[in-house]
Amino acid sequence: MDYVQKGIEVLARAGIAVNGSKPWDIHIHNPDTFKRAFRGGSVAIGESYMDGWWDVEDLATFFEKVHRAGLEKVFTRAGVLLFALRARLFNLQSITRAWQVGEVHYDIGNDLYEHMLDKRMVYSCGYWKHARTLDEAQEAKLDLICKKIGLKPGDRILDIGCGWGSFLQFAAERYGVRGVGLTISKQQAALARERVAGLPIDILEQDYRLYESEPFDHIVSIGMFEHVGPKNYRTFMKKVRDLLKDDGLFLLHTIGASRTTHMADPWIDKYIFPNGRLPSVAHIGAAIDGIFQLEDWHNFGYDYATTLDAWHERFNGAWPDLRETYDERFRRMWSLYLASMSGSFRARIMHLWQIVLSKRGMQGGYESIR
Repeated sequence: MDYVQKGIEVLARAGIAVNGSKPWDIHIHNPDTFKRAFRGGSVAIGESYMDGWWDVEDLATFFEKVHRAGLEKVFTRAGVLLFALRARLFNLQSITRAWQVGEVHYDIGNDLYEHMLDKRMVYSCGYWKHARTLDEAQEAKLDLICKKIGLKPGDRILDIGCGWGSFLQFAAERYGVRGVGLTISKQQAALARERVAGLPIDILEQDYRLYESEPFDHIVSIGMFEHVGPKNYRTFMKKVRDLLKDDGLFLLHTIGASRTTHMADPWIDKYIFPNGRLPSVAHIGAAIDGIFQLEDWHNFGYDYATTLDAWHERFNGAWPDLRETYDERFRRMWSLYLASMSGSFRARIMHLWQIVLSKRGMQGGYESIR
């Protein structure tokens, strides 16, 4: 098989040329690149980029074009079927496995995230409706969440997957609440405790399934549901219901997939988010059926592309400092992660949802806030 010619023909369907002059055109440095890609699928494509076999000036637009043309299906191979079967048969997000993503991703080094993220260290999609900078977009998102659940002074809030404590810190400072944050990352927990010092906030290294407490006024989960997994979605919702007061609101902020699938991207699973899985509308609908009432569903997924591009720019700008800790292969891996995700949101195969749920339906109805 002439892998090079086949690769040229496949990429041409997306308007991408090999060794062309446009920013999204691919430049091949190793003649075996296409052979490796067709034989190894997603993992081989990612690893060959990490190895310096190919480059694209504008990676995010490259992946947007790839996804809009549906080219990812061309590179599917038999091994992916086994990967999907594993995801269907086993609970990859069990209590014992849940800590893996903390160790592999979130514990990689707080210095990386301090350089890449905004001043509050919010590692989730910003809200760019009226924002001009990353700091403004993240504060707007945090305030939007506070308004959607109707925070008031004295409320007690639970944040499942609290990261570095950004939401709870903001809510305590701006709205006078007290709260508890759960994380499965040791480094996140340590830095979060420093950042919320002096505020009525407790940060716990705790799996949500094992946490017990008196009910909270409101609960949020911001960018954590992607690690829960389909086999645990209803367990998660039941746990949230048990921890929420009868008149409280639960806001779920999560990346969502355009269609229901049985596996994550193999390269992302191997190098970025082990055991992760994006929920679909069908997943969430089935998970809340008979447990919660849907009050509001807000999709602003394109804002995630803008957020990822801002993170990527800050990461590149900080590389002279970060290179003392991380090597060139890591730089290429991290750039590929940020750019490929941005391309997926631009192509609208991935979304960002904020979903407001109540236990019994809000008396008098819920007013959507945007």
